[in-house]
Amino acid sequence: MKRLLTAFLAAFFLISCSTVPLTGRKQLDLIPSSQIISMSFSQYQQVLQSEEVVTGTDESRMVKSVGRDIATAVEKFLNENGYEEEASMFEWEFNLLRNDQVNAWCMPGGKVAFYTGIMPICENDQGVAVVMGHEVAHAVAEHGGERMSQGLVQQLGGVALAVALSEKPQQTQQLFMTAYGLGSTVGYVLPHSRQQESEADKLGLIFMAMAGYDPRVAPQFWERMAAESGGGSPPEFLSTHPSHSTRINNLNKYMDQAMKYYRGN
Repeated sequence: MKRLLTAFLAAFFLISCSTVPLTGRKQLDLIPSSQIISMSFSQYQQVLQSEEVVTGTDESRMVKSVGRDIATAVEKFLNENGYEEEASMFEWEFNLLRNDQVNAWCMPGGKVAFYTGIMPICENDQGVAVVMGHEVAHAVAEHGGERMSQGLVQQLGGVALAVALSEKPQQTQQLFMTAYGLGSTVGYVLPHSRQQESEADKLGLIFMAMAGYDPRVAPQFWERMAAESGGGSPPEFLSTHPSHSTRINNLNKYMDQAMKYYRGN
């Protein structure tokens, strides 16, 4: 009986897997994209209603301009690599929110928010492109859906999303919020694994390079983030994502590949 159950679970998880673009890693994918995107769009509107949206400033225009450039690069990348269906699901939107948190995030379907607190660390459009590419990469790689799928298995026994919403709406909503890092601080406590962070760094470099932004500024941005943290980041062995120094070293390792896309523009 135990062997039968093990075989069943193995088959279940194999069937419930998708592939991350570029890296080819298999990931748990229990939730249909249509459901995730529907929740994303609804939640994004709630955020916009509860936060002050900044408009008519140089910074807000910068976020939108860089966002459009990155979006064009993402769609080109996906279409050229056999992910046409995924590319068609994005309905891009970019907003700057007045909030002192050092934070930015991208929900499924391309709903992006930058907080004013991160803009001084970005410094300019190149820095915005580093953050934009990284956060959009999390959405492209469906890391949030992967974490929410893991949460459904661990906390709710792997039930379907519709059942979870019906029977435990508050807990399911919290899973969504946690999975997409809402209210967290980028680079400090976002609930991404080290593997997901590495994938987002690699994809993010490619996206910003394809969009015409110099990927070589990315390590400099993370050096500024390290300075901003003031040594407050936890030791890497206690963290679910890389230390600043490890991230910077990894970015430099990815740079040659990213520069091919940058020089190709």
